[in-house]
Amino acid sequence: MSTANSSQARKEGKRRAGKKKKVVIIILILIILILIGVILFLLLRKPEEERRNVVITPENVERVLEELGETAEAGYYTVTMNPTWHFKVGNEVSEDAVVENVETNTNDVYFDIVLAEDEEKVIYKSPIIPRGGRLEDIAFEEELEEGIYDCVVIYHLIDDEQNTLSTLRVTLQIVVEG
Repeated sequence: MSTANSSQARKEGKRRAGKKKKVVIIILILIILILIGVILFLLLRKPEEERRNVVITPENVERVLEELGETAEAGYYTVTMNPTWHFKVGNEVSEDAVVENVETNTNDVYFDIVLAEDEEKVIYKSPIIPRGGRLEDIAFEEELEEGIYDCVVIYHLIDDEQNTLSTLRVTLQIVVEG
């Protein structure tokens, strides 16, 4: 009997070992399937698009304002300015050069005007415009010659310590009549 019991015990041990192997194999297959699913999810998901500042032109100003809504989100800026500024002489005050920092904006701003073809050439540096403030009577320090200048206004949204939080670039045309 002891041989029969021992034979049966071996068979029982082999069955248990076989069941354990099956369970381990099933668990490994499940882990592999989960890893494949996670990898596929990470590879196939749409990457988040980097949010960039938008160049505002007369053609897209209404659409951009609609996207911003009634109140500008923190770090964003609602532009209120004329897209073309006229100067009778290149260093006199313009009658239509106006920039407002509307009350619905969240930050004070200042801006620089650069030539579109040479952004190293700054032709105007504004003072800080507080929320609700308005800058007019703009004149250039250096006289611009007669002509039409394609420019970019680079707004700097600043915090209380005057550190730049973000920038916004807007096209501007300057007309110097002569």
